[in-house]
Amino acid sequence: MRYYRFLVLSCISYLLWACSPTFNWRDIPPGSVPLASLFPCKPDQASRVVRMADRETTIAMLGCEAGGAMFALAYADVKDAASAGAALAQWRIATLATMRAQSSSEAPFVIKGANPWPQSVQVQARGSRADGSPVAVQLVWFAAGTLVFQALVYADVAKPAESDTFFSGLRFP
Repeated sequence: MRYYRFLVLSCISYLLWACSPTFNWRDIPPGSVPLASLFPCKPDQASRVVRMADRETTIAMLGCEAGGAMFALAYADVKDAASAGAALAQWRIATLATMRAQSSSEAPFVIKGANPWPQSVQVQARGSRADGSPVAVQLVWFAAGTLVFQALVYADVAKPAESDTFFSGLRFP
């Protein structure tokens, strides 16, 4: 009888563990900006002031970890649509420099409703974390009006399926 009870409890606990998904995709509205985003976990929020497009700008960020990867979306209002392209280029250079990117590939990134800036790109790179450990990152930059955006997925090993789901979940209503 004890063996049977142990077997039943073991099976139930295994089923409960198996039903807990690694990636629990959900729509998350990023603050008051007109963008829909899809995250695999409930993101934390933060903000910080940086120099961007020759002025102090607040960058708002959402991010969470799931399946051994960090998923993040950041955005800022540069207040001048004409400077959005330059802000995207500056943001890209700063991000890749911070992670000491050793190799990267780049392709255009297009979202319906976004401005068609040539600086709207998707980049895949390998670099280093702050502690020196290697990291693979997939990033996108794009703009809509005066708003500039960066979305990224950091992981030990590139996760194309999860990155594609995350990036395809970015859309303007």
